[in-house]
Amino acid sequence: MVVAVLLLALPAQAETLVCHVTYGGETRALEAQPVTSPYTVPVQAVGSYFLFRMTFQKEPHDLAAIKIYVFADRDTGPAPIHQATHPYPPTAGAGTPYGFTGLHRVYEPIRDGELEYWCELSSPHGAAA
Repeated sequence: MVVAVLLLALPAQAETLVCHVTYGGETRALEAQPVTSPYTVPVQAVGSYFLFRMTFQKEPHDLAAIKIYVFADRDTGPAPIHQATHPYPPTAGAGTPYGFTGLHRVYEPIRDGELEYWCELSSPHGAAA
């Protein structure tokens, strides 16, 4: 009984979407929390040309998904060059070398640069799911 009370007293921690993004020899771990509306999620600059956006929506159940977008940051505005949609909860990923997304490579249409990414879910206890 005491253990149950102590567990209830711990703060609730949500799953975190972690995408490992490599560009120009540098790898960054970008994180996203679940959102109620994917329309408010901002892009994150990666280098001087790519914009990376990840949305993690758990509810409502019929809209639950993880979506990854890569845009080219052009003078005329962002241009989409890659989009991937994964179901939530993901159907694969635990124990695989590149998470539930697998390894993706996206190429700059003008400058010939390459962005690589793969994503995983981090469980509430800190271990990758």
